[in-house]
Amino acid sequence: MSKNTPKAIRGTQDIFGPEAEAFAFVVETFERVRKLYRFRRAEMPVFEKTEVFSRAIGETTDVVSKEMYSFEDRGGDSLTLRPEFTAGIARAYLTNGWQQHAPMKLATHGALFRYERPQKGRYRQFHQIDAEILGAGEPQADVELLAMADQLLKELGIEGVTLHLNTLGDAASRDAWRSGLIEYFGKVRGELSEDSQERLEKNPLRILDSKDPRDRAFVADAPKIDEYLSDDALAFFESVTGGLDASGVKWKRAESLVRGLDYYRHTAFEFIPDEGSAAAGALGSQSTVLGGGRYDGLMESLGGPATPAVGWAAGIERLAMLVGERDIDKPDVVVVVEDDKMTAAGQKAVSAIRSVGLSAEFIASGGKKKRFDKAVKVGSHVILAMSDGERRLRYQSEGEDKERISSALWSLDLDL
Repeated sequence: MSKNTPKAIRGTQDIFGPEAEAFAFVVETFERVRKLYRFRRAEMPVFEKTEVFSRAIGETTDVVSKEMYSFEDRGGDSLTLRPEFTAGIARAYLTNGWQQHAPMKLATHGALFRYERPQKGRYRQFHQIDAEILGAGEPQADVELLAMADQLLKELGIEGVTLHLNTLGDAASRDAWRSGLIEYFGKVRGELSEDSQERLEKNPLRILDSKDPRDRAFVADAPKIDEYLSDDALAFFESVTGGLDASGVKWKRAESLVRGLDYYRHTAFEFIPDEGSAAAGALGSQSTVLGGGRYDGLMESLGGPATPAVGWAAGIERLAMLVGERDIDKPDVVVVVEDDKMTAAGQKAVSAIRSVGLSAEFIASGGKKKRFDKAVKVGSHVILAMSDGERRLRYQSEGEDKERISSALWSLDLDL
């Protein structure tokens, strides 16, 4: 590579080969599963007005204050490349009148952007799959989303991952808990980390998921949400856990799992690799595979009416790491022409084969005597060799593949 050749920007990646196939497998599986659950596909702009994210995510969060890619366009508007999906989906829900479709089940996937230190499984341009239910306030919506996530991970073949679940209570429960945390941590303020001292007044719940040893010493004895749950909030959580049990979704209670922003309510969850599992080994310190929660107050922060909603997101790169490298499946048929006079006929044959849903490769170049050997090395199920006056099939697979491909080939007019 020349010294003058531009290099990729730090924190981005070019994905190819087995890694790209793993990436595609994640997306294809997500698309198949979301259709099983009747989630409608949605596409939103890659950039929004900066206020969409600053109002929805929160001015005090690291995402807004440190990690967003924001710029001023020629018209003087401040725009931001999306750092997550939920804010844009909420904006679209309000501005497009999607309330008429509520409850609305939406799914999307694509690129997101955050300026943060690149590390294993984390990039400045990364990709997520995302599922949301808007306008549904009942516990069953939470159960359906979690069952969908659980099935997705199973169909991706990802094992050794457990759903960690908590409740943040309703608004009254959360406010009471917040006050209890401020009183508790306030007594040891000087012994907390600098970040947690700053969070104490603005966002005390975030102290609970701090990884700083100075904070961890006090978290274990901090007030628990269960001490403040209203009867309605407790009933909601019991409905969620009961629904998960009925759906066969395994879960464990995680009392320190929180969401710092005030508009989060009730259910908060993360799918986390079990200690010592292959998944934990693959991801290292970036342990969360999929996460989300209920955010009943978000629409109001964007100027809309009170709207219950719940959703989750998962990084495609992380899921692809857990899936492991994959390669493109071998073709059903390789069409090889051993005589240049048959090139047009070979092209016609390979087009016909693809038209009936079979994958095919076409070999019509190189030394004539070596073309068949080249076809063998491709490793297809079937080879269709064509020469002047002769067409012959060579089966390299048995069983269902042979029967499937034979049936399709004999349905075509290929003079076999």
